[in-house]
Amino acid sequence: MLSFGCRTTHPSFRKQQKMTAAHTHDHLTLDEVAASCRERGLRFTDIRRQVMGILLNSEKPLGAYAILEQMTGDGSPAQPPKVYRALDFLVGNGFAHKIATQSTFTACAHPGQPHTPTFLICKSCDSVTEAEIPSSPIQEAAKATGFKVEGAVLEAEGICPDCA
Repeated sequence: MLSFGCRTTHPSFRKQQKMTAAHTHDHLTLDEVAASCRERGLRFTDIRRQVMGILLNSEKPLGAYAILEQMTGDGSPAQPPKVYRALDFLVGNGFAHKIATQSTFTACAHPGQPHTPTFLICKSCDSVTEAEIPSSPIQEAAKATGFKVEGAVLEAEGICPDCA
């Protein structure tokens, strides 16, 4: 199984993203995540729902402690291990992605559609966008060697058009 795609967080990429037929997470709802969990026999607990809701409502990727702050800000008694377990569940089941270079998380726009997301990260403004590529070098190398890829996420750092 490959990783699933997600959304852009930088306004300058939204136009480019539409031109390449990528989707933003604005179309994914908590109800759709809950329905997918029911269909797959997964438990969508209150904390998982809350963490997913925070990711869906965020304009940028969030770290676990930023998520925790939003949860405790509304009076909920959240604890770091619970947030991390919820994030592990969401990432492991294709509802979210971890951006390793930033140690942040972002919602997935189209869970269940296998592809290798490529995150373009601006070093100047920290914006993140996902560019979908039909066939990644990883997929090509795996195919040529018979290797079975179970997950892949590509991250590239640079300067976005607004900061260039």
